[in-house]
Amino acid sequence: MTAAPLHEARALIASARQLYAGRPEIRDQLTECARRLEQPLRVALAGSLKAGKSTLLNSLVGQDIAPTDATECTRVVTWYRSGSTPTVTAWYQPDNGSGAQRSANVPVLRRDGHLTFDLGHLTADQVDRLDVEWPSSALAHTTIIDTPGTSSLSRDVSARTLEMLTPDNEASGADAVVYLLRTLNATDVQFLGQIGDHVGDESGPLGVVGVVSRADEVGAGRLDAMMSAKEVASRFAGELERTGLCQAVVPVAGLLALGARTMRQAEFTAFQHLAEVPVDDLNLAMLSADRFAREDSPLPVDAKMRAQLADRFGLFGIRMAVTLIRLGTKDSPTLAAELVERSGLDELRQVIDIQFGQRADQLKTHSALVALKRVLTAHPVPGAGEILMSAERLLSDVHGFQELRLLGRLRSTEVGLPADDVAELQRLIGGFGIQIAERLGTDGDDSVELQRMRALAAVRKWRERARHPLLDQFTARACTVAARSAEGVLEELNTVRL
Repeated sequence: MTAAPLHEARALIASARQLYAGRPEIRDQLTECARRLEQPLRVALAGSLKAGKSTLLNSLVGQDIAPTDATECTRVVTWYRSGSTPTVTAWYQPDNGSGAQRSANVPVLRRDGHLTFDLGHLTADQVDRLDVEWPSSALAHTTIIDTPGTSSLSRDVSARTLEMLTPDNEASGADAVVYLLRTLNATDVQFLGQIGDHVGDESGPLGVVGVVSRADEVGAGRLDAMMSAKEVASRFAGELERTGLCQAVVPVAGLLALGARTMRQAEFTAFQHLAEVPVDDLNLAMLSADRFAREDSPLPVDAKMRAQLADRFGLFGIRMAVTLIRLGTKDSPTLAAELVERSGLDELRQVIDIQFGQRADQLKTHSALVALKRVLTAHPVPGAGEILMSAERLLSDVHGFQELRLLGRLRSTEVGLPADDVAELQRLIGGFGIQIAERLGTDGDDSVELQRMRALAAVRKWRERARHPLLDQFTARACTVAARSAEGVLEELNTVRL
């Protein structure tokens, strides 16, 4: 997507604000629509209870900022934004029924080594959301939203997550979703289906990535646990085809990722000592976490440190760290990097960057236009109809939106093309990155002229494919989108030449 749709969205919102000059409450809503375009991308973490959302959030940020224990905060939608100093604010409804929201500062505490937010006299039912501001480079361009479990015993709690992802107001929704799965049950499929319904009518988030969370537990903490988790992720991806939503499914051992990103030198030293223990003796001591942390264990690491390692890395992480040291890893930074890679976090961050980060302007523009439509539809005035029609045209015509929708549907709808052509089509519409070389599958050092020749060949190929009389409607439409993507690449290359 070029900058043009972003500018058009800004212009439409500005025109709408002029229409409602005499209605400050509506102008405020439209101002929030405009702010969406300038704010960081909003990515929500969703999934069932105890799926590991808070642990994954901490690992993505690289700091222990989200409570991971079973507190009332896990029942509240929590926004994590960049800020100069750590602050937590609760927005809540007062008991007097006035309807006006109030805010209160929330103390940040550590209990038994775990971070927690103390709501004090407030209950989770009163609190609408928590706003957490934290100094973190990872939050500079992305606001992360931690949501309650979708399978909560309380219907109201689960409903908060669905409301966050498919909102009725202008300011509360997410631009994209990372959905965590431990198993793929009916609740997950139903919930993803509800998001998919909103995507279909253009009111839901365009991007959804699935994560097989706590992936190390799939293989019971064995060294080959991540291989087992990759097989599970592949199976989940296949089963999720009927939702037509998840654009990828990635296995991640969130606990290991967080432990690795926050590794302390004392922990590295402990791993070194454990690496000196005979293999059979260490395997015997690690039959369970409780056995590993026993006070009377003969292992050359004190019980408190062993318990800390089990809590922060899990048995899989300990086994992996010890194995890497035995294979020659000499220092803490190298070990941390190796563990992060093996946790699956690097792969997830790459997928998030391709699906969300590189398309941030597209996703934010989509959210702002959907919010604008809601305001204009709910508060019709003379002149609003023309702006509404322009917003609907942008939502249906902007090619970047078409690419994102097609990427989702490619997993749910059979394409009447050979496998190699399907892979090429997916690449061309940005499934592996939106830069020119990534779309064309060329070397980044190729000349502009060579890239132009390949882009022109792609335009001709996919235009010809789209006109084939025997193609079904979906395949023909997919080929048309691919041809338009190739035309966009060609236009960009022609601009470079000038």
